[in-house]
Amino acid sequence: MSIKIDLNKCVGCQKCINICPGSLIDKNNDGKAYIKYPKDCWGCTACLKECKFKAIKYFLGADIGGNGSYMYVSEKGEELEWHMINEDGKEKIITTSRKESNKY
Repeated sequence: MSIKIDLNKCVGCQKCINICPGSLIDKNNDGKAYIKYPKDCWGCTACLKECKFKAIKYFLGADIGGNGSYMYVSEKGEELEWHMINEDGKEKIITTSRKESNKY
C-alpha cells in the first residue's frame, strides 16, 4: 500500500504537509506536495482525508483490490465519501461522517 500525490491536481495548500503525523510530506520547488519518505508511510489516511482536491490517492495493493486499485476521499457536507476503484475501474463508495473518520 502506498500514497501517491498527483502534482497536476495539487494546488500547494500544504494541508497534507501539516496533517501528516510522520512528517513524511514536504513541498517541492514548485510549492507542491510530495512524499519524501514513501517507505515510512504507515497508511493512516490523514492526508487523504485532508486533501480537498483529490490530488492524493492511496494505492491498496494487489492483496486488497488488485494491481492498480486505489482510493481517494471527497467531502460531502459533514460526510466523507471513500471512493475505491479496483483494477477494472469499478468504483465502490462508502460514506462515513467526518467526526467518525477522525477517530482513527
